[in-house]
Amino acid sequence: MLENYLPVLIFMAVGIGFGLVPVIAGFLLAPHKPDSEKNSPYECGFEAFEDTRMPFDVRYYLVAILFIIFDLEIAFLFPWAVVLEQIGWFGYLAMMLFLGILVIGFIYEWKKGALEWE
Repeated sequence: MLENYLPVLIFMAVGIGFGLVPVIAGFLLAPHKPDSEKNSPYECGFEAFEDTRMPFDVRYYLVAILFIIFDLEIAFLFPWAVVLEQIGWFGYLAMMLFLGILVIGFIYEWKKGALEWE
């Protein structure tokens, strides 16, 4: 029973090792010389000028959602491209319909100004 899980356990141990060893080595080997400049809050090269709890503009979330939607299109294109020869013309036409709907949505958002940033 253990021989079935041993490769998985080894893979997990190596992955955790690759993640933890550099962090631990950084804590042990890095020079510890903190000063007020290093410990100060950093925001784009200048001091923060507003409260960190201020609400974001709704357009930020709209652009983020649009990015996720159109980014998922790529996630569907890779598996489709791998099996294109096996699914034939029906699969090709189905993907073209899918891409057409996404392009229509993209053009609609573009015309509405959702991609504009002031």
